[in-house]
Amino acid sequence: MSTPRPSLSAEEAEAFAREWIAAWNSGDLERILSHYDDDFEMRSPLIAERGFSSDGCLRGKAAVRPYWAVGLAARPPLHFELIGVHVGVNAIAICYRSVGRARLVVERIQFGEDAKAICAEALYRADPDGA
Repeated sequence: MSTPRPSLSAEEAEAFAREWIAAWNSGDLERILSHYDDDFEMRSPLIAERGFSSDGCLRGKAAVRPYWAVGLAARPPLHFELIGVHVGVNAIAICYRSVGRARLVVERIQFGEDAKAICAEALYRADPDGA
């Protein structure tokens, strides 16, 4: 895994989040993956729920690709609306709504020196309605 980079500015974080949302909304898996380091780590309860890894963690683009491909193929199609971006130490949190799935999500993304994501974690509301 790459070394963490210095914190992003508010402007850099906002630009990354807008492009990240646009990539997901495009449905282009390669565009989505371009934001990530080759050996990044992805954590999500949906990884375990959907049977991709019992611990909810996938490591590397090769492992994440089929998981995200399933998500992109789902109906209704994925569509995200950006709610906000929060800046932390070497990381940002993107808050967004998954339209059509009645789900609010926070995605925490840590960056390496090359401004690629080295670790990401999707966090979902605990209530069953997700609203």
